[in-house]
Amino acid sequence: MKRIVIKVALGLVALLLLLAAGGGVFVWTQVSAFDQSMAKVYDVPLREIPKAEGPEALARGKHLVESMGACAAADCHGTSLAGGNTIKAGPLGTVTAPNITSAGLGGVYTDAELVRLIEHGIKKSGTSLRFMAAYELNWFPDEDLAAIVAYIRSVPPVTKANGPLEIAALGKVLDRQGMFTFDVARKIDHSKIEKAPPPAPTAAYGKFIAKGCLTCHGETYGGGPIPGAPPEFAVPVNLTPHETGLPGYKYEEFTKLLDTGIRRNGKKLDPFMPLVNLAAMNEVERRALFEFLLTLPPKPFGSR
Repeated sequence: MKRIVIKVALGLVALLLLLAAGGGVFVWTQVSAFDQSMAKVYDVPLREIPKAEGPEALARGKHLVESMGACAAADCHGTSLAGGNTIKAGPLGTVTAPNITSAGLGGVYTDAELVRLIEHGIKKSGTSLRFMAAYELNWFPDEDLAAIVAYIRSVPPVTKANGPLEIAALGKVLDRQGMFTFDVARKIDHSKIEKAPPPAPTAAYGKFIAKGCLTCHGETYGGGPIPGAPPEFAVPVNLTPHETGLPGYKYEEFTKLLDTGIRRNGKKLDPFMPLVNLAAMNEVERRALFEFLLTLPPKPFGSR
């Protein structure tokens, strides 16, 4: 009997070692694939668009950067655009949006390179961006892209070093499995960039605004924990009309939520939400986003 127990124990140990080895091989192949993809140089030509000039264009660019683009969010490039907070995402990695003023990367990129970066998620080097969700922003029409570029050029230069941006092994694995996006250019169809219709308080326009919610709230907008994120990380809420989301919301309640960050049940949204940027949305944008959310099929919380 003792010999049998020993044999069973040894068999279990061998099985566990085999599973660990298999898991190690899987992780290694996924990490290698991620690294190779990040080193890929994309053959996407630069595209010149008419420059935006005048106070009206600068005002539009400022509005987009501070609202739907969320570029000026504290967890993005910051109010000065000189780089935002460092986000420590546990086993996924550590990310910090860089300085994009003229004293930082904004002074290195040409206008056409900035347009390609926003539309295709491709850096000056031709390789993919890490983390910045260009696929949520590339729907802006040319006049809006030009206004954004013009505004970035207009902000005062700030001399500030860029913070850390390191993707850990788990982050690379989840990216390759389509559960989180760090390899931005790989997610974009570079042969077809879909552009939004003219701004209007409609679901058709709101569909594009809502792209800014995808990274956190998931493809179904059902919310739930972000895969691989540490327990203390913000848990995105359900944006669908499901009973665990936003059932029966009226427009007045929705716009109050954007202004105050407080749901009708009295609960405050997590500070990780770009509340300042949401509050900066104008009436047309708010109504359009609301109308689109009404069209979503109800999904239970956590469906992502």
